Amino acid sequence: MNALVVYESLYGNTKLIAETIAEGLAQEITTELMEVSAAPVDPSSADLLVVGGPTHQFGLSRKSSRQQGADDADGPVISLDMGIREWMGNLPRVSGTATATFDTSIRKPNLPGSAARGAAKRLKKIGYRILVPAEIFLVEGGKGPITDGEIDRARQWGQSLAEVFISTTEV
Repeated sequence: MNALVVYESLYGNTKLIAETIAEGLAQEITTELMEVSAAPVDPSSADLLVVGGPTHQFGLSRKSSRQQGADDADGPVISLDMGIREWMGNLPRVSGTATATFDTSIRKPNLPGSAARGAAKRLKKIGYRILVPAEIFLVEGGKGPITDGEIDRARQWGQSLAEVFISTTEV
């Protein structure tokens, strides 16, 4: 059994969360981590697909929101030309492959929208089986840093995700 974690990140916060989730997964199953522009167009060799990105303007990023973020960046950005929205738009239909989604979002009570929930809806439409509810990891302000405790929570989420995946695939 193996997992593929695909992430989009501008400032590095979502990348760090994705790396930490991958560490948690890797405690139980073989795990590969890829930035979205390097991810395969057909990830069907993965038994578990984990997809994450930052929440932009209450949902999945767009080319325009990534450009806006890049314009505000203090340094180089990671995922500019392609985000998980565009990548998922090119995925082939599947039949029941397990998936889970996560995002990073600013720490603000009652803020609507979630890239993770949007990604889960899109993946479900093309045949992926949603393994667990979308998970949101908090950052302070638009550029971060990651809120205290979220790194540990991401590692634990990755490990528990692996455990859920294993328990639902055992014959």
